[in-house]
Amino acid sequence: MVANKEELYFKCLDTVNRQIEKYQKEMDQIRESMENNDAHTDYDEDDSKGQLLGDFEKYAEYLDNSTKMKEKLSRIDKKHYTEQIDFGSVVETSENYYFISAALGKIVLDEGSTVYAISTDAPIYQEMKGKKAGETFSFNGKEHKIVEVH
Repeated sequence: MVANKEELYFKCLDTVNRQIEKYQKEMDQIRESMENNDAHTDYDEDDSKGQLLGDFEKYAEYLDNSTKMKEKLSRIDKKHYTEQIDFGSVVETSENYYFISAALGKIVLDEGSTVYAISTDAPIYQEMKGKKAGETFSFNGKEHKIVEVH
């Protein structure tokens, strides 16, 4: 695989946008349910509203996290390449490809390659940070060789 940083960036952005849309829809549905519950008095409203409010807050937190991921992604220079592993790098190791960006997990590119989008908070990133092609790092008791940094 030739690391196509731009395609990878847009796949990650698409993933985050889908998350944002999903969480926004969930919150809209909960808001609508809470408004509709105002008309009903034949059941215990406190329990159902409490549950809905809890769900609303949960999705609001998910939405906030996804929005922060999108902001973080927007700071990546899609055309900049560096020798040392840092935020925005695409790293090819002996095992996998990693995109140091946001914690989005497995991203499948159009040609079928898999890249793991990880954040700078990921423990594996802490082990590879600042390293260059040809160097190794240890993670989960296993030695990983850095093949290339894009």
